[in-house]
Amino acid sequence: MEDRGKVDISVVVPLFNEEENIPELYKRLTGVLKGLGRKYEIIFVNDGSTDNTQRVLEDVFRGDSRVRVIELRTNFGKAPALSAGFSNVRGDIVLTIDGDLQDCPEDIPKFIEKMDEGFDIVSAWRMDRKEPFLTRRLPSVIANWCIARLSGVDLHDFGNAYKAYRAEVIKGIKIYGEHHRFIPALAKNFGVTIAEIRVRNEPRRHGQSKYGLSRIPKVFFDMITLKFLLTYSTRPLHVLGPIGSFFGIVGIFLGLRLAYLKIAHGDVLGTKVSLSVCVLCIFLAVQLITLGLLAELLVRIYYESQGKEIYTIRRVLEHKT
Repeated sequence: MEDRGKVDISVVVPLFNEEENIPELYKRLTGVLKGLGRKYEIIFVNDGSTDNTQRVLEDVFRGDSRVRVIELRTNFGKAPALSAGFSNVRGDIVLTIDGDLQDCPEDIPKFIEKMDEGFDIVSAWRMDRKEPFLTRRLPSVIANWCIARLSGVDLHDFGNAYKAYRAEVIKGIKIYGEHHRFIPALAKNFGVTIAEIRVRNEPRRHGQSKYGLSRIPKVFFDMITLKFLLTYSTRPLHVLGPIGSFFGIVGIFLGLRLAYLKIAHGDVLGTKVSLSVCVLCIFLAVQLITLGLLAELLVRIYYESQGKEIYTIRRVLEHKT
């Protein structure tokens, strides 16, 4: 019987309504992984699919002891689905790939080759993308450029899930919302080494894309969050403090000016507008600095308390040892 303990490679595949793509994806994955001559496992994460994805996965599971299936209770999104997979991997190298067959499983050896060179993360760069230019490629180019500038990580394709990680790296990163695209940037704080390889991209043959222009506002706000996490996540007062101090200085200046007018010229305390602005600035300063201090306390509570997972699992299918 095959040892179901430690393996060399874990492949995590998040799925949402991909019933038509699973058989071919599984066939191509196993063909490539067997050719590597290393012990592997494939973890399919069913992210609350509403079609026959789960039934197809169960058929695949019954025929291969190296396949594991995680079924989430509802559609939590790609980041929680990946996180569920990461929490259950046994491999030293963790490779993620979408289930839509637009990324070629045949490129997996390129990732392993780079990982063998000593890199901690290997990210795919989709060349000649088979997607509409205005709704998919152009927004992606702009977003990737912005993320690279904000994070200092020089990658061309943050949004592609086709990546490989050292297990010890990926298990040390918590991802929320849609932050799966930012994993290399978030891992930067751990001093990891990152490489990028060019991969092929194929048009979707079955099912519908889950992404469109509606993602743009989410990506924009995620980039603001990313900048905060990379620079100020452990010291939020360094963001709110200077802003509060600015309003405090303005408020004090206005207050002194009003006092000078009263003492030197016998004027009433300036106009109502000036007094209102003075009080408002001082109030904002107190509020922002207080908020920064509370955020500092929350950060410490967060880091010192036990983390809570961002998903709930209905069941896990895995073969007994």
